[in-house]
Amino acid sequence: MPTPTYPVLYQVNTRVWIQLLSKQLNRPATLDDIPDAALDEIASLGFDWVYFLGVWQTGDAGRSVSLSNPEWLEEYRQLLSDFSEDDVCGSCFAIKDYVVSDRMGGNAAIELLRDRLHQHGLKLMLDFVPNHMAPDHGWVQTHPDFFVQGTEALLAQQPQNYCRVSLPTGEVIFAYGRDPYFAGWPDTLQLNYGNPSLQAAMLGELLTIAQLCDGVRCDMAMLILPEIFQRTWGIAAEPFWQTAIPKVRQHHPGFVFMAEVYWDLEWTLQQQGFDYTYDKRLYDRLREQHAQPVREHFWADLNYQNNSARFLENHDEPRAAATFPLEVHRAAAILTFFSPGLRFLHQGQLDGFKHKISVHLQRGPSEPIDEELYTFYRKLLACLRLPVLREGTWQLLNCTPAWDGNWTWNDFISFTWEDPRRQRLLVIVNYAPHQSQCYVTLPDDDLAGKLYHLKDLMSSIVYERSGDSLVSGLYFDMPAWGYHVFDLQP
Repeated sequence: MPTPTYPVLYQVNTRVWIQLLSKQLNRPATLDDIPDAALDEIASLGFDWVYFLGVWQTGDAGRSVSLSNPEWLEEYRQLLSDFSEDDVCGSCFAIKDYVVSDRMGGNAAIELLRDRLHQHGLKLMLDFVPNHMAPDHGWVQTHPDFFVQGTEALLAQQPQNYCRVSLPTGEVIFAYGRDPYFAGWPDTLQLNYGNPSLQAAMLGELLTIAQLCDGVRCDMAMLILPEIFQRTWGIAAEPFWQTAIPKVRQHHPGFVFMAEVYWDLEWTLQQQGFDYTYDKRLYDRLREQHAQPVREHFWADLNYQNNSARFLENHDEPRAAATFPLEVHRAAAILTFFSPGLRFLHQGQLDGFKHKISVHLQRGPSEPIDEELYTFYRKLLACLRLPVLREGTWQLLNCTPAWDGNWTWNDFISFTWEDPRRQRLLVIVNYAPHQSQCYVTLPDDDLAGKLYHLKDLMSSIVYERSGDSLVSGLYFDMPAWGYHVFDLQP
């Protein structure tokens, strides 16, 4: 089952979906109850991957923290007007064991789901959380040396980062799993990558996961880089990813690794073997609503861009429909999903849902479908099924002033796609809150001397232009947040 150069991924919140199915079926549902019709719909929309968030076994220790943290409780109550403790299942990143949750049907159910996905031409991605484990993971009792430990002094100084745990040998102080810029995650314990035995054990977990799926999304993958780990914990560690990724691929050729990564460490992780790294920088620049930083982002090396995962929302970010006004949302989506790399969309995004569901919950609020976004995203996904956008060649174009003193040219971002069959797309966006003008030049002399239809695939607009004007400079005058995706037909 070959994957295109530029695949499209759909993330689902598995626990919320299973809970919804349980309510519909009036009995506890498992992964086996996910209807084939639902998988068929995902495939028919043009997706290549389905990332099932949160399938692993969690435990009572993590859930009890999720039920007692005042800040989290407030978040649940704001999301669900009829919130009850039954809605809390504990964070899916506080993993007790890398086996599929009992309530989802265990490993047998995920293997069957993977096979069903394959029958629909879809691949399965699951989570791997390298940095930490749940406090009731078996290793805490059997291999306490697999975790970063603290002292009474550290616990007194940093109660937000350390806790006391009872072991058969007595009480031990452990560090919470942590991003160095924030307080620890109190429902997790920090793994110690300075211990070679822990690294071997985590490689074993990865190899086990790789038997069940086609790829993994690695949570906060940069935290275990030796330089970051040393800076956070003062512990020297050998590299993990450079060893683990090739080992997994020895056993599972073509297995895909996607990294959640920040702090400009995307290229570092791509160099260490990751197929895709989160492009949070593009997302942040789009949120700021200024065209020039977005255009300059696309100056990056094409190898880097090809290995970027482009998104407007996921389980960590707020909903795009709540973050971007409608016109900005559409323009940002054109720039995000028509650029090279992996296109990463999130369950509910296609319907314009506005409420982000906490990873501690198994239920979200009922939301109406936003008809405008529903229609928009289905047009966009229909475009992403075109071979030119899955296997073609991408090129950023030059935009120039329409006349002396025309400053609005700087608000345009434009690029082309071309494939061996000579299908050409011209994408142009006025990423600004005002009307703008510019000239766009296509760097292809072959266009000269012919007449072209410019058919907008996202609207009913059709223009007729000479190839000479495409080469010398095509004039655009577009409204605020306007966009076109033109199919160029001679």
